[in-house]
Amino acid sequence: MVSAGLQQQDHAAWQLVGSIPDPEIPVLTLTDLGIIRWIRSDGDTTVVGVAPTYSGCPATEVIEASVLETLESAGYAAARVERVLSPPWTTDWISDEGRKKLAVYGIAPPDKAAESKRALFHSGQGIACPRCASIDTSRVSEFGSTPCKASWKCNSCLEPFEYFKCL
Repeated sequence: MVSAGLQQQDHAAWQLVGSIPDPEIPVLTLTDLGIIRWIRSDGDTTVVGVAPTYSGCPATEVIEASVLETLESAGYAAARVERVLSPPWTTDWISDEGRKKLAVYGIAPPDKAAESKRALFHSGQGIACPRCASIDTSRVSEFGSTPCKASWKCNSCLEPFEYFKCL
């Protein structure tokens, strides 16, 4: 049986970890991204399960260090991060709130159809422009400012934008 004190501590840890911004897209929190899989107590240690967005993501170690620093700064005497590789993270785990934040920030959120491998290269219709919502858009480059984004342009408002790729 889990004591009420442990449940409150885990809830407080969720609140703290939920406020940490993603280092590459700071408008999103780690919980917006859906990469925090669980938080549990293991004796006196608070353990946080983090799913990397993709293998080799350069932000993974920064995220893990931020989680530890945040918990330790809040008085958690012992904290540990465990990488959760299965099931692998998918863009379907980005929260609805996170998708809205991406669009407001100027990044087109990923389609919710990541189960198709073709979605990785978005061979379908245009991506909705996050500025004017037109789908008269075209891909400029499969690679954007980070490996998880592609560069697009809007043919209606003529603005460039990034698209968060489906993974």
